[in-house]
Parts: sequence; structure tokens; C-alpha cells
Amino acid sequence: MTEKLDADTPDIFTGRMTFGYARVSTKSQDFDGQVEKLQQAGCNHVFAEKATGRHQARPELLKMLDKLRAGDVVIVTRLDRLARSTRDLLALVEQMDEIGAKFKSLSEPWADTTSPAGKMIMTVLAGVAEFERSLIVERTSAGMKEALKQGRRPGPPVKITKERRETLLALLNDGKGATEVARIMNVHRSTVYRVIREEENKKLIAN
Repeated sequence: MTEKLDADTPDIFTGRMTFGYARVSTKSQDFDGQVEKLQQAGCNHVFAEKATGRHQARPELLKMLDKLRAGDVVIVTRLDRLARSTRDLLALVEQMDEIGAKFKSLSEPWADTTSPAGKMIMTVLAGVAEFERSLIVERTSAGMKEALKQGRRPGPPVKITKERRETLLALLNDGKGATEVARIMNVHRSTVYRVIREEENKKLIAN
């Protein structure tokens, strides 16, 4: 669904376009005054669509981004109408910035790259998000290294073939411990313990 205003007529003084973007998440919802608020904010053209899923394509958003030119402005009533996460928001604002377009939210005055203060805040937010991503990568890497040192393999339980299972059981029957068997078979110790539990359950059922 698309609402058009003034047939994409640029501002006569600045020559720029002011685009509005409105979105609702379910088909049963209306646009709850979004379009009207965007009109009042001076939008020349409002793109409006209903996108229900987190990963659902948003064709009207793509059309708007394709129309953007340097000097244009994108306005939304709230940030969650445009983006579904901080990362999503920053990626879209960065895409607009590369074109030379600006962005602002009516409900969140700090999210306004048309002003120096708003642009600074968005830059700081992008820096914080990048810092958080680097921390996650660092912690994940450290956790994997520690797990490998302790003989643990990160990830879901390893499925072993019938032949490898028989070899594993034979090693256990020879008196080797779970840690040694895990090392010989190149599997996580939890895999060895899982096989042991499964064999014990089989015996209980048989009895």
C-alpha cells in the first residue's frame, strides 16, 4: 500500500523531497494516524505498508530508499515503524547518509540527523553498538578457546555413526575412561557420557 502526496513534487525553496514512511505489523491494524502526522510534518510522498513478520520483505521501504537523493529527508512517526532493532536502524540511517539524505523521527527528537546534535547522538549510538558487537565477538572467542583447552567442543552434540559408536563402546569395555575415549575418538566427553546413558537405558528397558 502506498499513499502519494503532491505527485512527488519537490520543495520549491530547497528542491529536496521529504519522504514519510509508515508501517503496521498486522493486516488487521490501520495506520493509526501515521500518514496524517507525516503529512503535517511536510512529507511530499508517504510510503505505507503492512509487514507482519520480523523477516518479511518491505517493498515500499525499498522503493523509498531507491528514490532517495542527496538533500532528501526521511521522516517516521516512531523508530519502530522503520527499524526492528538497533542494528537495523543504524544500517538504514547509514545507507541514507551514504546517499546524502537525512533522517528524523517525530517521537524521538534525538534521532534527527538533520541537526548537528542529532547526528552526533546517532554517531555515538553507532559507536556503542559497534563496541557491544566487539565485546560479544571477544567473549565468544575466549569461551571457545577455554572450551577447547578443557577438551570440550562448542556446539550441539556430535552424532556418531553406528560403526564409531561400536568402537567407542569397545574402548569403554576395555576399561578406558570417558576422557581418554573422547580423546581417542575425537569427540566431546558429553558424547561419550550420552552413549553410556543410552546403553544403560537400553539395559533397564530390556530388564
